[in-house]
Amino acid sequence: MVSTDSTPPPTEVIMSGKGHDNFIEKLEAGYGEDHHDAARNAALRDELNNPNIHQHMNFKLFMALTAMSFLWVGSQIPLYLYGAILPLIYSDIGGADGTYLWMIIGYLIPNAALCPFVGNLSDMFGRKSVAVAGQILLMIGPIIVSTATNINAAIGGMVVCGLGAGLNELISLAGTSELVPVRKRPAYVGAVVATILPFCPSALWAQLVALQGGWRWNGGIIGIWNLVGLILVVFCYKDPLSDVPMRPKKEILAEIDYVGGFLSIAGVVLFMVGMQTGAQDVPWTTARVLVPFLIGAALIAAFFVWEMKFAKNPMVPAALFSKDKRSMISILLITFFSGGNFLVVLLFWPTQSFNMYGGDPIPDGIRTLPIGFGIIGGAFLALVLIGVTKGRTTILMVIFTCIMTAFTGAMAHASLDNLNSYVYPILTLSCVGVGTVIIPSSIIAQIVAPTELIGTITAITLSIRYIGGAIAFTAYYNVFYAKFYPLAVLAGTKTAYAGISFDYPTLVQMIEYAARSQTRLLKELIASSPLVFKKDTAFDTIIGFTQEAFTEAYRYPYYISIAFGGVCIICAFFLRDIRVHMEGV
Repeated sequence: MVSTDSTPPPTEVIMSGKGHDNFIEKLEAGYGEDHHDAARNAALRDELNNPNIHQHMNFKLFMALTAMSFLWVGSQIPLYLYGAILPLIYSDIGGADGTYLWMIIGYLIPNAALCPFVGNLSDMFGRKSVAVAGQILLMIGPIIVSTATNINAAIGGMVVCGLGAGLNELISLAGTSELVPVRKRPAYVGAVVATILPFCPSALWAQLVALQGGWRWNGGIIGIWNLVGLILVVFCYKDPLSDVPMRPKKEILAEIDYVGGFLSIAGVVLFMVGMQTGAQDVPWTTARVLVPFLIGAALIAAFFVWEMKFAKNPMVPAALFSKDKRSMISILLITFFSGGNFLVVLLFWPTQSFNMYGGDPIPDGIRTLPIGFGIIGGAFLALVLIGVTKGRTTILMVIFTCIMTAFTGAMAHASLDNLNSYVYPILTLSCVGVGTVIIPSSIIAQIVAPTELIGTITAITLSIRYIGGAIAFTAYYNVFYAKFYPLAVLAGTKTAYAGISFDYPTLVQMIEYAARSQTRLLKELIASSPLVFKKDTAFDTIIGFTQEAFTEAYRYPYYISIAFGGVCIICAFFLRDIRVHMEGV
């Protein structure tokens, strides 16, 4: 007869690697039947007998995790590296009129669009095949971008990158989870995610690469990284073995919500086309703006109606809200709107730093260091506090969203003379705040979702964060462009008053060169034009007036981010603590 007082818990037996046979006998004898122990022990027994799960670290597990790490990092760095050098790109191949914006949108939308369907693709072709396809796309995309001679080709390359990232971002996380026991998944998934740390100074790396060989060589880094990842996936990762026969492809295809996918993707794209067109010299009252904008809005509304009333296999199943409807709705809204705060620091600050404080690569790269380290540090801080407070996430998320909103909004007061005293500390706290919101939001969503829908909620949170970020980014640029144009005209007027030139076409050309970071062309025009005077000081004077215009225009995206953050704060009050869902676990 076994004494329950002296028998070690099942997890201790597993961790020690001793007494395996005796442990199984105890399980079969019904040890620990009370208070959910029977179900827990049954799950542990299944894990012990599962050939796909590694109970301890070994060479095969290490190499498989390394492959997943390369998939994860490879899916992130196209946005981080190219997004950090956008002024260099559009000053070289065009797109400064706002077209370059679609390099970012072209990456985010395909990424978000594919996430909900990765599970179906994995069921049809296997995770390994999907991962290989993703890696190939992530090698082709950077080649297209880095060999582009015009901005449209670069946008096409980013679309290809987004498709590959949409596949492999989820494959990397799901593949890691399948390799280890449930109790070890948070640690292993966290370790794989943490391998992005070497790319936290991604903007600095991108600038240094551009300094040495030109911006195009950043594509070489992305391509080589994903080539190594492809080799690792082919030789070190195997699809999980399953006793369940593979379902027919027709059955899997029949479960895909094609209508919902079309309505959501087409709606978001058309909506943003209208917003971005209205940011240029096209009046908002014209058909060119209103038609895509209104059709997009109608398609988005139709998506929600379809999902709630008509979809047989909805992209967002109703069962997702069965465990805690209020918390699930709140956390999904936080995830969506926090994407706006995430992208304003991730993508607007690098261009702001370049345009306001100068394009010297090393100082410009250093100015972006708070982004990566702040976000990762904030995420780590939030996860520690969630553990310390034993899941009291309501008050934590209220505090986190307030920090994110306040300090991101405070970036609106950045000026040419307060970089060290004001911008650096505020930017760091802003990024910490963003990190405390975006990562914990995904974890909270997974905890309040039914266990069998964890994969679904992971895909949904990734998708809506990218969509929310893309819409916010478009809105930010819309207002930024609208504010910058009259300020640029004022910069031209100041240039004339400074006695640099009195010829209107020449003034326009010089301000355009300065605003588009085409400094080489600006210097050539100053040196060659007889209509430009004070040639020794003209360049610095024009750049100074243009920087003043940028300073004022860049305030407005941060003002708008307060609205996005404000919604997050309100939604945080409606969350329930996740400890309610963790009792007895």
